Amino acid sequence: MKTQEKILITGSGGQLGTALAKALANRYGTDHVMATDLHPKTVDNLDIGFLDTTDTNSVDTIIEKHEISQIYHLAAILSANGEANPAKTWEINTKSWLNVLEASKKHEVTKVFFPSSIAVFGPSANKLSASQTDFLDPLTVYGISKAVGEQWGHYFFSKYGLDVRSLRYPGVIGHGALPGGGTTDYAVDIYHQAVQNKPYTCYLTKDTILPMIFMDDAVRATIELMETPKENICTRTSYNLNGLTFAPWEIVESIQKWFPGFEVIYSPDFRQSIANAWPSFIDGSPAKKDWGWSPHYTLDEISGKMIAELSKIYKMEKLK
Repeated sequence: MKTQEKILITGSGGQLGTALAKALANRYGTDHVMATDLHPKTVDNLDIGFLDTTDTNSVDTIIEKHEISQIYHLAAILSANGEANPAKTWEINTKSWLNVLEASKKHEVTKVFFPSSIAVFGPSANKLSASQTDFLDPLTVYGISKAVGEQWGHYFFSKYGLDVRSLRYPGVIGHGALPGGGTTDYAVDIYHQAVQNKPYTCYLTKDTILPMIFMDDAVRATIELMETPKENICTRTSYNLNGLTFAPWEIVESIQKWFPGFEVIYSPDFRQSIANAWPSFIDGSPAKKDWGWSPHYTLDEISGKMIAELSKIYKMEKLK
């Protein structure tokens, strides 16, 4: 795809960032994508440079120097890790976002993406089907920072005309990076243990139902949203992004179709109370109506891809 866009990704070393960086580089060309992170590494042939998004001058400088036209701001501390240090999580998650917004306004960036989360929902949301407009009363500092971030994005759009777009991700399942400290990350780690023929200790109860999405769908949704004509975007806080919904026992049964002897021990910890506050299903109909969103993957299709890809990775590690 030929483009004049210059795209900046912050926090690109995480689970979503790793996959999104590859997809954007494939779509727009490596010369048009700058993948940055606080802890730089290499994603295939895509170099990731250092960027501390809490440093105002650094954010301003990189946008100006490279004439950035689009930003995907992924830098954040996730839900479970965030509860270990609430003050640091608030500082990183909110300050970095405000830095990106202010610099984007100053340098006339055309589009900015903010990843929100189902963590914005709390006890007031409809547990069986959280709607786009359910009241937000999150119970984690991560969820609070995401709810506030949505409102800051809406404010910059309403006051300054900055084209901010956002998705409320459910739990994201992918094989490109290790789990990053989210409450739904059991649905990633469980595959790592299964392909290594190890039992898994699950920190949620077997019947804890949560919304999930496969990484390929999450990346596709992100790019589809960002490429949708501006006039079609009706939600300027954050779109609910639906994928599929399941409980740990269901993912175990799916994995056992490949590994019949796979065993799981259920030992709920502090993450159970976080999961209990979240809805088991989110209504994504506004996303479908405004920009045609539709998920593709079933649970067994996810299991098949995760097991196939992770088996390759662990086989290569054994050969080293």
